Amino acid sequence: MKPSLIEKIALGLSGLTSLTIGAFILFAPHAFYASYGITLGEDANLLSELRAPGAGLAGFGILMLLGILHHAVLPVAMAVALTVFIAFPVGRLVGFAVDGAPSESVIGALAVELIIAVLCLAAFRRQLLQPAPRLSAA
Repeated sequence: MKPSLIEKIALGLSGLTSLTIGAFILFAPHAFYASYGITLGEDANLLSELRAPGAGLAGFGILMLLGILHHAVLPVAMAVALTVFIAFPVGRLVGFAVDGAPSESVIGALAVELIIAVLCLAAFRRQLLQPAPRLSAA
């Protein structure tokens, strides 16, 4: 299946966002979290726990971008984009409800994530409304 222009835009924006943020967390966690007003110490355990999902987020970003170029990867790329950009806002909203209001920069990140989620939902609606293919019993 070949991606439409809106699907390419959604995957490009979500992929670049995921790749950039994930790589930043992976390679420069102190600088990344400082931009949110969070000061990290030198605890190797904490840094490892931050870098690992950063690498995952970067990997998901690459997968999203690959969906633009390799049509066989497109359905997986769409699923990953929707998962990432729906899960992050849900997690932030749970934190808001349980922990209280975060900083303005975190609320800004939530807004960006919601915008990308809406874009992905709109772009991928055609595939979301199609019935899932049946698995054949071989």
